[in-house]
Amino acid sequence: MLKTTIVGASGYAGSELALMVKKHPELTLSGLFVSANSVDAGKPMSQLYGKLLGLVDEPVEPLTDVVAVAKESDVVFLATAHQVSHDLAPIFLEHDCQVFDLSGAYRVDDANFYSSYYGFEHQHPQWLEKAVYGLAEWNADAIKQTPLVAVAGCYPTASQLAIKPLLASQCVDNQQWPVINAVSGVSGAGRKASMTNSFCEVSLAAYGVFTHRHQPEIAEHLGCDVIFTPHLGNFKRGILATITMKLKPGVTAADVADAYDSAYADKPAVRLVGDTLPTIDNVANTPFCDIGWKVQGQHIIVVSAIDNLLKGASSQAMQCLNIHYGFNELTALV
Repeated sequence: MLKTTIVGASGYAGSELALMVKKHPELTLSGLFVSANSVDAGKPMSQLYGKLLGLVDEPVEPLTDVVAVAKESDVVFLATAHQVSHDLAPIFLEHDCQVFDLSGAYRVDDANFYSSYYGFEHQHPQWLEKAVYGLAEWNADAIKQTPLVAVAGCYPTASQLAIKPLLASQCVDNQQWPVINAVSGVSGAGRKASMTNSFCEVSLAAYGVFTHRHQPEIAEHLGCDVIFTPHLGNFKRGILATITMKLKPGVTAADVADAYDSAYADKPAVRLVGDTLPTIDNVANTPFCDIGWKVQGQHIIVVSAIDNLLKGASSQAMQCLNIHYGFNELTALV
């Protein structure tokens, strides 16, 4: 049994991970931690999340001695703020922990990226170089080998899973950038209350236009520029991404279907729904990404849907763990 620790356990993604660890036949929960000054420190997990009553009753503890925790852990999930993960990951790695980081701290191998988009100077270029981007369906071989998986972001997951098969099969006209419009539920902003994500204050609106940090993450790992516009919707969880692309001359709807079938035939967390088109209701509280599309002339509109807290965060992290250790990919997820 792998001793598994969750740091940032009281957040939405952390709570989902705690339940997954409990359900996983090869893992044992060795600790749930939050920052030393967190108001959640000392409270049972089931008090913070009533749905976990009788399932995850362990207390959330303040993280005061990182080295001591590292020595008692085989696996560490970091469901923490970007700079916190930046600081903690190397300590756990130096003590031979396998780290799955749900933040953006190690997703892009370019130190300048962090000062531009995350507001801090990256101090660990050696780990940036070694980290593997945790987009499970596309980087499985590398995920098996690395001690540090930088789990892909929620918007980037929904977007890239929809776009990558068409790029890989050379179906797309690269002269026209993919245009991504994506809407997320308010849980994507985290659990901490603010006016911007108060449910009664949220109205469907675009934000971060031309400035959102997920745009360069998407572009970096696709290998092409994109136009990405995120939106905040007045619903709890889920992401729906609608992506417009231009196909190369001569590419048919059958070619598109073949590209998706080839990419995802053996990928259990991706469901191809064709021209039915996905909905958030069909993926909420599941680890799946649903992808559908329609072709007209030289243009294609692809729609993908995920649960932002699961396939966009915690279940993808667990999927990466399953890949790394050779377990069935959906163990503890369905």
